[in-house]
Amino acid sequence: MANLFGWLLTFFFLISLLAIISYQLMCFADLEFDYINPYDSAARINMAVMPEFVTQAVFCFVCLTTGHFFMFFLSLPYLYYNFRLYRRRKHLVDVTEIYNQLKWEKKQRLIKLCYLIILLVVFIFWLLWTVGNDDY
Repeated sequence: MANLFGWLLTFFFLISLLAIISYQLMCFADLEFDYINPYDSAARINMAVMPEFVTQAVFCFVCLTTGHFFMFFLSLPYLYYNFRLYRRRKHLVDVTEIYNQLKWEKKQRLIKLCYLIILLVVFIFWLLWTVGNDDY
């Protein structure tokens, strides 16, 4: 039963990551269709970047401490990529260059979203496997 609670805890972290990335993509779409000005869009996106990084780090830590090593190893490349962006100081969107970098930033978020959806599918498989094999 404790294993199931560990899976559910990590499930909520994964869903919150999907929500943060989706929010960033919606902000880029609003900017692309000129519904919002670049300053507000960059401020909203930059406000969601650090919670994304922290949530991903906590997700990896929870997977490691609950013994879900397969999910931990699957989520490590994403954590490393975020860490590399942070170290190079390329994690924030620049207001003055937002239109020039719009395609790249959207592509980057879409790749992150696809990666998280694949991770979610694998996660749901392991969650159902655990529920099926759990002895009460």
